[in-house]
Amino acid sequence: MTAANTSPANQSKGGGFGAIFPYIIIPVLFVLAIVVYKYVFGAPSNFPGGDLSKDPVPEPALNHYLGVVYKGGFVVPILLTLLFTVIVFVFERFITLSKATGTANVDTFVRTIKSHLDKEDFAGAVKACDKQKGAVASVVRAGLTKYQEMLTTSGMEKEDKVMAIQKEVEEATSLELPMLEKNLNILATIASVATLMGLFGTVLGMIRAFGALATAGAPDSSALATGISEALINTALGIGSSAIAIIFYNFFTGRIDALTYRIDEAGYSLTQTYATKGK
Repeated sequence: MTAANTSPANQSKGGGFGAIFPYIIIPVLFVLAIVVYKYVFGAPSNFPGGDLSKDPVPEPALNHYLGVVYKGGFVVPILLTLLFTVIVFVFERFITLSKATGTANVDTFVRTIKSHLDKEDFAGAVKACDKQKGAVASVVRAGLTKYQEMLTTSGMEKEDKVMAIQKEVEEATSLELPMLEKNLNILATIASVATLMGLFGTVLGMIRAFGALATAGAPDSSALATGISEALINTALGIGSSAIAIIFYNFFTGRIDALTYRIDEAGYSLTQTYATKGK
């Protein structure tokens, strides 16, 4: 059995929980966001006499700003959920891509594989893959296994054997890519949704502010301040969450592209080595 076949088996052992992880963690983060909103931002110490209907205390500054965020209204817990989700999946992607990279620098690993192939030292190349671990090493190991199989296979043209090695590398790559790209769609979705939710909260806040201005006589300054706070806080949270999601989505996409390039480079070395030295 080739490494290409064993790798997905190993992935599937942890893939069951990985598949349902977003469905578990996002509701948990929503509950956490509500708790933070009510008991941190809405703490009685953030308001004069503990009255949440009043404007936040002016001092100390931390309590004032926490109270201001609380005045953002019911959209704040939703935006906090999106922010917490971004943070969780950023850490999750960092861990996953670090494991996929392996134990050493990928460029060094690819050069090592090329060196072993030039010497036709397949045992050394396989040993380097076992030491490196990760997605790149898994794909290269699958190609090496097929390479050795083709050396002992008779009744096939050399071009067909090269194509068989190339196909094995492509299949192994296609099995690794879903794991590398997993959950990136969540970051991409939040990048758009957070901005829209921030705008939604902004509109609600402006409605409240204009409602205060429309009262007969002197405008309700407290309602006006609350409306403006709601508008600005939701805007800031929405744009901030969206910006973080966009930055890390592009960062992780770049890392995945780099890993894919290294895989293609190693696969090309395998096929070219067999094309020149194989039989």
